[in-house]
Amino acid sequence: MSIGIARRGAAEFIGTAWLVFGGCGSAVLAAAFPHVGIGLLGVALAFGLTVLTMAYAIGHISGCHLNPAVTVGLWAGGRIPSGDVLPYVVAQVLGGIAGAGVLYLIASGGPGFDLANGFASNGYGAHSPGSYPLSSALVCELVMTFMFLLIILGATHHGAPKGFAPLAIGLGLTLIHLVSIPVTNTSVNPARSTGPALFVGGWALSQLWLFWVAPLAGALLAGVFSRWLEADKAAVVPAAAATTPAQG
Repeated sequence: MSIGIARRGAAEFIGTAWLVFGGCGSAVLAAAFPHVGIGLLGVALAFGLTVLTMAYAIGHISGCHLNPAVTVGLWAGGRIPSGDVLPYVVAQVLGGIAGAGVLYLIASGGPGFDLANGFASNGYGAHSPGSYPLSSALVCELVMTFMFLLIILGATHHGAPKGFAPLAIGLGLTLIHLVSIPVTNTSVNPARSTGPALFVGGWALSQLWLFWVAPLAGALLAGVFSRWLEADKAAVVPAAAATTPAQG
């Protein structure tokens, strides 16, 4: 029996909230905690673990996209119907905002908390951790999202080893963060970027466009490329059966 869009949307909302709270929370609360900070490696692992855990928790309900770029890429790859795209994206964005809201409630109670420190927002130029320019950020986000979608589309193909998709996808997102945190703080996920940006405002909102445009473009390219690669194979996977996340 198919699962209704309301239940699938609720799963996407909860899953995306967990991704933003867990991933961004590791950066805001734990990355540089005195003497026992988890550093960039810890933050990268946290994002990968949010996807891994949610893939097993809600993958059988919604497919565990957690990311508008993933939803669009799966649609472009012929894996989900067009009618699912808008409800999924709305649920994911709202979930990202909710996750950032819970994180704000916790973090704002800490000594020295200041939204001016970035609140794990994504940025370029002066707001890039490594001061990388717009051009570097654009290429990085596009390429990383393209590769992320190829991992997802390949790992959830009916010919891939069964039961291992969440591991491949979670570790893939970890690798992406290990490479790209210094460039943009790593998005590859418009919902992940939108939540913190709404709280920071100012520069974070003015730069948010990039973290929608680049991931969506990378995801569309990956979906089209995947369909070309698999042109001779039946690669359609029902949305609720494909344990596929997001992040970024």
